[in-house]
Amino acid sequence: MNRKAISIGSVELAQPILTASGTAGYGAEFDSYFPLREIGAVVTKSVAHFSWPGNAAPRLHPTKSGMLNAVGLQGSGVASFIEHDLPMLQRAGAKVVASIWGHSIDDYSQAAKLLATVRNEIAAIEINLSCPNLSGDHAMFSHDAALSARVIESCLVAELPLWAKLSPNTSLIVDVARAVHSAGAQAVTLINTAIGMAIDTDTGLPVLGNIRGGLSGSALHPIAVRCIYEVRAALPKIKILGAGGVVSGETAAELMLAGADAVQVGTATFADPRAPIKILRQLNKWADAHSISDWSEVTSASHRGGLQADA
Repeated sequence: MNRKAISIGSVELAQPILTASGTAGYGAEFDSYFPLREIGAVVTKSVAHFSWPGNAAPRLHPTKSGMLNAVGLQGSGVASFIEHDLPMLQRAGAKVVASIWGHSIDDYSQAAKLLATVRNEIAAIEINLSCPNLSGDHAMFSHDAALSARVIESCLVAELPLWAKLSPNTSLIVDVARAVHSAGAQAVTLINTAIGMAIDTDTGLPVLGNIRGGLSGSALHPIAVRCIYEVRAALPKIKILGAGGVVSGETAAELMLAGADAVQVGTATFADPRAPIKILRQLNKWADAHSISDWSEVTSASHRGGLQADA
């Protein structure tokens, strides 16, 4: 069954499945596994306006139901992305959402200004707010509603749709979502990783070079469902990209039922690079089985009494 495109603010997505930032490189790598043009969009690895070496190794550690990641946003910067990676994504026919990060409000603004030079080649900017504010009190931007709003305002210079990616590691996620939306973000991405760590029981030492890392995968999924549900309940009109532990069509549907308009697939690609297209097909089969003719029937259905109430 053909279903109409999904509107995320001024961005139109032909399909409700996207890749998640930081789990698929800059995205073009996946075109050899499935046609990138067949999914909603590719969200690239986060880049700053400068190159960054990332964290000390070890950077990845598997858990029983996911993984810990402490790569530390390693990258060659926005200029390199524009020169080397964006052209490959264009040739693949992908809809591109560029992710940016920074240590200060000015860092974000500088990255947005660089992306403004290729605004006709990208659909939106996802602003990764789960970064420490090194110019201030070292708190994460996404843990401070006022700071997060200032970052969004500084990125409006790009004249592109802005999506704010928020952290689950705060009780203020609804307040932050409200603030970034008021500041000009057309959507929020919920959620980034949860902070975790692991210790080697033979050595007694942390297994990651950075000590702490971001927990992703299936273990994160119930937290993502809860965060999306709470933000949707408080902000019925906001656009939401769901992310967190999506490994199947049903887990994607669950995020949509909680309130997501579309869903990003991340950690699942480490086990299977074809995961985004497989999950999209599974989600479509699930929708067919439930006689869904429009994705809006799925989004936020749990707030309207469930799917049966919509029928």
